Amino acid sequence: MAKETARPDVAGGRLTPAQYAANFADIHPPLARKAALVEANRCYFCHDAPCLEACPTGIDIPGFIKAVATDNVEGAALKILDANIFGGACARVCPTEVLCEGVCVREAQEGRPIQIGRLQRYATDDLFAKANGHPFTRAPRTGKRVAIVGGGPAGLACAHRLAMLGHDAVVFEAKPRLGGLNEYGVAEYKVAGHFARAEVEFILAIGGIQPFTNMALGRDISLVVLRREFDAVFLAIGLAGVNALTCEGEDLAGVHDAVQYIARLRQATDFAALAVGRRIVVIGGGNTAIDIAVQTKRLGAEDVTIVYRRGAEAMGATRHEQELAQTNGVKIKHWARPRRLVGREGHVSEAEFEYTRLDAGRLVGTGETLTLAADMVFKAIGQVFVADPLRENGKELLELESGRIKVDAERKTSLDRVWAGGDCTGGGEDLTVRAVEDGKRAASAIDRALRG
Repeated sequence: MAKETARPDVAGGRLTPAQYAANFADIHPPLARKAALVEANRCYFCHDAPCLEACPTGIDIPGFIKAVATDNVEGAALKILDANIFGGACARVCPTEVLCEGVCVREAQEGRPIQIGRLQRYATDDLFAKANGHPFTRAPRTGKRVAIVGGGPAGLACAHRLAMLGHDAVVFEAKPRLGGLNEYGVAEYKVAGHFARAEVEFILAIGGIQPFTNMALGRDISLVVLRREFDAVFLAIGLAGVNALTCEGEDLAGVHDAVQYIARLRQATDFAALAVGRRIVVIGGGNTAIDIAVQTKRLGAEDVTIVYRRGAEAMGATRHEQELAQTNGVKIKHWARPRRLVGREGHVSEAEFEYTRLDAGRLVGTGETLTLAADMVFKAIGQVFVADPLRENGKELLELESGRIKVDAERKTSLDRVWAGGDCTGGGEDLTVRAVEDGKRAASAIDRALRG
């Protein structure tokens, strides 16, 4: 007789208001002044500092920490924001353990690096809280207009730098709000309290940036028209597609894209209204898989399991993120890939996996299976670039490489007067800090081109 599978249990309001508030508060509370001074004075202020070299945006890390150590917090913030206008968000979401802190001399000596990310947040949060106007001023207007397609970190970093240089930037964003993944795609406990929106307002305060939301490339605007009406175009359209599992049962109710659910969570005004299952299965191994797993646990799920087809060392999520999941009660199973999803009355009830192994470097199935009960299954197996908005009459308007927009070192595309940056381009890690650097670099190149 076939075994009876428990009915799916998906509901909201599993926790008390106090529990929701605690679970989705800042995961790393800001440093107080005394703690910041103590931490800053641990720094050696290295000449040829490895932390500076590891920062994609080139923040003068020893310089800003020295300013913190001497209680010049505003000076520290200005050093940070001059290099990275998203310094506040990056202080929260950057994988510092593999970037600046990972190469810190203190890490090499004693396994306890300077808390660079938290010091960066201490400085930038202080400047935002004082709200004494925007710290940067615009150069005289040049009369040049640049279209920015995408209102995430790459697009807004480009727009801000262009505004500083005296150009007018017009930002077209497909979603209702600016901010990109900082607004829609990261765990709420990493960028809490609508900080992403406050940071966008801060960036726009320089002036010279005109935003239009709910304006998607290929639907409301076209690259052909933008090239005709603007002096230059910067594409920062991100990754709009989500990889499919391509297995039986993927269309069952209760099977969700992790990215879409995280976006819903980040826009929610009441966490209790978000329905979550008691038993969650997450398929994937990147930071998105960690984010959705931990957040469903914090929404009240009882049994959350991440399943990844390879070993821990191959996961896209950093070791720090993997440890975060485990300390939040999330189980991680390795060496298993999805085989099929089983449903009951149209709703997912089980996820069946096949164990895997490496054979001459190639991932193969062993034939053995693992079945996990599930009220909800989240797909977190990566996002993909959607090239359709860049086609005209069935032809690509610009050259692609490895499925993304091909750019040179200055983020110039194969199409005249068009640059691109962020996740929609290839060759780098999909990190906020790298997107910001792409926007900065493209803005400088656009400025040189516009000035002849």
